[in-house]
Amino acid sequence: MFWSIYKGYTYLICTLTIAAQIRFSQERSCNTTDMNSSDIEAFQTNARVFSGGMDKVQVIDYYNTWDGYELDLQPGRYNGPAYTAEAVDRSFPNNKDKIRILDVAAGTGLVGDELVTRGFREVHALDPSESMLMKAKKKNIYKKFYCEFVNPEPSPNIDNDAYHCVVCCGGFGSGHIPSGALKELIRITKPGGMVIIVMREEYLNIPEYCDSLEPMMKQYQNEGLWICVERSVVHKYFCDKHGVIFRFRVLHRHL
Repeated sequence: MFWSIYKGYTYLICTLTIAAQIRFSQERSCNTTDMNSSDIEAFQTNARVFSGGMDKVQVIDYYNTWDGYELDLQPGRYNGPAYTAEAVDRSFPNNKDKIRILDVAAGTGLVGDELVTRGFREVHALDPSESMLMKAKKKNIYKKFYCEFVNPEPSPNIDNDAYHCVVCCGGFGSGHIPSGALKELIRITKPGGMVIIVMREEYLNIPEYCDSLEPMMKQYQNEGLWICVERSVVHKYFCDKHGVIFRFRVLHRHL
């Protein structure tokens, strides 16, 4: 009965979200009262790639030509990378130099920068944008690179149980990582390891995720694949938008 009520509630949220999108005709806005013109421009530039109107090729092209990416997503304006690294730090307070981490949707290495600052050294990067990864390589913070999307299908380039920790900051949103890819994040994480997802909270209610992302997280917990050790909302994830942090400990990999 609880699951039926939960599903009904989720469906209602999804319906309201679709109605809101029709009403406002453009991607979610932010409160601009306390924002300067560069903040507003950065917010709008980011909103375009998360509008849901792009296919995978267009998403890659957008990131490949986003020259002001690090300026637009600078600390203080975009605090997701710091929140992500802090979550990894809470998960692995000791022997940090021995923890193998995969940074999914790594971009130019914003999360990698934060991880290295906190003492993590064995960090790998995955991103479908070759241009972004080229910029990340120049920082000398990653030991290995994968230029590909993360999909529901297993990547032939990454072994089972390859990482102690898999992190994804800002990779979930319209036109980006699908809900079905959660299973792939579990597959490549060692039993006892962590999967950490940090994203904008309101994206949980977009049509792509409202009836699948958190229900799928719950399903995999019920199946004994992982257990949620944290679901917390954080303020000023990006501009005035709240973020949500998920930390899952992988239990078994019976996929």
